[in-house]
Parts: sequence; structure tokens; C-alpha cells
Amino acid sequence: QVNFVVCQLFALLAAVWFRTYLHSSKTSPFIRHVVATLLGLYLALFCFGWYALHFVIQSGISYYIMIITGVENMHKYCFVFALGYLTVCQITRVYIFDYGQYSADFSGPMMIITQKITSLAFEIHDGMFRKNEDLTPSQRCLAVRRMPSLLEYLSYNCNFMGILAGPLCSYKDYITFIEGRSYQLQQSEANGKEDTKYEQTDPSPNIAVAQKLLICGLSLLFHMTITKTLPVEYNIDDNFRATASWPVRFFYLYMSLMAARPKYYFAWTLADAINNAAGFGFRGYDKNGVTRWDLISNLRIQQIEFSTSFKMFLDNWNIQTALWLKRVCYERATFSPTIQTFILSAIWHGVYPGYYLTFLTGVLMTLAARAVRNNIRHYFVESPAVKLCYDIITWMATQVAISYTVVPFVLLSVKPSFTFYSSCYFCLHVASILVLLVFPLKRTQKGSKKHESIQPVWSKKLEEENLLQKNSYSTTNNSCSQKQEITCRYQALKQ
Repeated sequence: QVNFVVCQLFALLAAVWFRTYLHSSKTSPFIRHVVATLLGLYLALFCFGWYALHFVIQSGISYYIMIITGVENMHKYCFVFALGYLTVCQITRVYIFDYGQYSADFSGPMMIITQKITSLAFEIHDGMFRKNEDLTPSQRCLAVRRMPSLLEYLSYNCNFMGILAGPLCSYKDYITFIEGRSYQLQQSEANGKEDTKYEQTDPSPNIAVAQKLLICGLSLLFHMTITKTLPVEYNIDDNFRATASWPVRFFYLYMSLMAARPKYYFAWTLADAINNAAGFGFRGYDKNGVTRWDLISNLRIQQIEFSTSFKMFLDNWNIQTALWLKRVCYERATFSPTIQTFILSAIWHGVYPGYYLTFLTGVLMTLAARAVRNNIRHYFVESPAVKLCYDIITWMATQVAISYTVVPFVLLSVKPSFTFYSSCYFCLHVASILVLLVFPLKRTQKGSKKHESIQPVWSKKLEEENLLQKNSYSTTNNSCSQKQEITCRYQALKQ
């Protein structure tokens, strides 16, 4: 963990240097690719030792597969190999090395590299094999029209900005950044014209980086002070289970899982800040003309902590992974896309049994929450006072349900996970099944969209300020997905 933090802080300084002295206006893309790759491999070697060779091996073999198989089937072979190689590494780390120990957790960066390998393979397949009219608007925007060079491929997978903690970005966005074309394209979108006079504008990321570093500092402070006083393992303590009342137990459950989140806030926000410091992540301007540096952001903390539904929580947690699952699986599945996406997500996360228990429970909770929302929500949205009460109740229910669901994800093993669930008599599992039996899931699907955009009372102002930032499974992290009406112009500009 110390190595990880040190390497990320070094990457932050390197990002400032990269943007200042190797700016695209001063340096060729070739030099920027070489430096970004070498710095990334150095950080990986420092943090993980010779386990970092797995990153090069996985990327190198995947590139070889792309070259020899051709664009027709490369996406399938790269998908199977990259995910299979990741799974083998996860199995050896978990079951050959110490179970539950993260001293050599090199599989974390490999999870991001696997996302990049598979995403790019599908994007090349879309751009060089499939007909343009067969693609969805987002696939058309992300499609890659030429085979990357080996240097470009390694730079995309192993650059110092994202090798340790990501986040995932599209290949076209990364290449556009390296070649220095991102500001011109984003300015064109923001101003609504192609020959914008702001083509040479280079907006400063300093304010965005400073804000994200402040969030990192607060998250780290919270993690080092509060988290250790509220261990998740205490939920299965024999004395606590025997003496504490149900309200106390559920309150501690919520507090302990809330206290477990800041480490993710810290890691993902710092990774986002590193990319921004290098000049990567600029999305354009909001309606007030303020720069937006959230192109590859991985979470939105306010929406997570004040979410009133499972969907709202998941839409704002690990955003880029959700988009990856949508692009490589859900959109392309020929049958049962939800089941296939769930299976892929479970395999990608790892081989700890607790992960699978969490995902199985999560599917049940999501379906139950959707059934409740579709069948009864519209009765509580007419009166502001009643709506406020409904929001408070659904916020409490969502936070408890999320905490209940992810306990196995933290405990990892089967025995402690079942100890926790059995001590609660599987109450939320049973409640979810009863809800699905009582409420028809599709009864009010037609009318659900009418109320879909109604936000909790206390978050309405926040939602207005961040209207363009709202994430859903129908969007991508590419800027063209934010405004469908300029899709064609955006692609023309990139070409």
C-alpha cells in the first residue's frame, strides 16, 4: 500500500512535468508515447517487482493475436485470452500465495489492462470490419479505423497515468490526447461550430486537480482514522451478534461499510487527478462555460452517499467498468444480456467466493428494488412533503441494502459471509423474494420513465448543477455520447 501511494504521488509529479515539458505543442507523439510507456513500466516494476512482467506479457500476446487473426475474429480471441490470463493470475495469487493477502496484488492493474485490451479489440473490429450502418452511435464514435502500432498499443495499456489504478479510457480519447487534438475537438463541441477560434486554447486543469487532491486528502484521513475503528469484521463478532439489538446492528452495518468506501474514493480520485494533471480528461464546458475534467472519472461521491436506489448507486460507482461491461457484453449479447453481463463482471473481479455471493445478492436486490420503484413510487411523488418522506425512507433502505449486499465482497470467504447472513436470518434475501412474488416486475414499466428523472429533494440542486454529468448504461465516456446531435461532426473532426 505504501508503494502504491508513493508511486501514485510520483506519477502525479511526473504528470505535471509531462504536461509542462512534453506538451504536444513542443514534442512529437512518438516521444510522448515512449516516455509515458517507460515511466509506466518503471512504476509497475517499483510497485510490484517482477510481477510487472505480466503486464507486458499480457499486452504483447494480445497484440500478436490481433495481428495474426485479423479484424474479423480478433475481438473474440483477444477477449478469451485476456480474460483467461487474468483469471489464471488471480487463481495463482489467491490459492498459491497467501489467501486474502495483497502484498503481491499485481492482478489489480491487470484488471484495467484487460479492460483496455478487450475494449480496443472490439473497437478495431467495429471500425475495420463491421459496416458503419450496423453500429450504434456510441460504437460508431469509438470505432478505430486503423491498426495501432506496437508502441501506441503499449502506451495505451501501460502509460504511467493509468497503469496502477486506471481508470479505463477509450483508445481514441487517449490517442487524441497524446497527439494534442483533444482541446480543439472538445472546444468545437462546446461552441457548436467546427472552425472555432479557440482551437489553440489549452485549459488549465489546476483547479480540478486541486479539488480532487483535497478529496483524496480527506478520504485518506477518514480511512486512517475512522475506518480502523469500524471494522467490517465486527459485524460477525459473536458477542456483538448476541448482545446488540437489531437497530444497533444495522446501524453499525451501515457505518462500517460506509467507512470502507473512502479507500476507493482515494485511489480512484487520485488516479483521475493524475490524468488531469497530465492534461488528459478534459470533456469540454458545461452550460455556464466552466471547464469539465470528468471524461474518465470513476465515481461521483455525493450521488453515491445520497443514492435512493440501487440503480443510482451503481450508476455512480466504478463508472468506467460499468461502461466497459455495457460496451463489450451487454450491447453485443445475442441472448440474456443481463445474465451474461453479470457472469462477465463476476469473472473479471476475481476468484474469491465472496465476490460471487455479492453479485448474486446484488441481482436479487436490484430486481426487488426495481419492482418496488415501478409499482409504488408514483404514489409518493405528488406532494413535496410525502416525496421527502419517501426519499428519506428509500435512502435508508438503499444504504442498508447496499451494505448488506457487499459484506461478502469485503470478507472474501464463504464461511464468514454465511455467518453474517445467517445471523441476519437472510432477512433481505427473503424480503427481496417476497417483493418479487408480490409485485409484478413489469407492471408499470411504461409509466416508470415519467418519474425516472425525479431526484431526492436534498439532491435536486446538486443534480441541476451536474445535469450533463449524469451517467447511465446508455452513455459512454466519450464526449460525443453527451450530445447525440453532433455525433457525425465529432467523428469527422477526429478523422
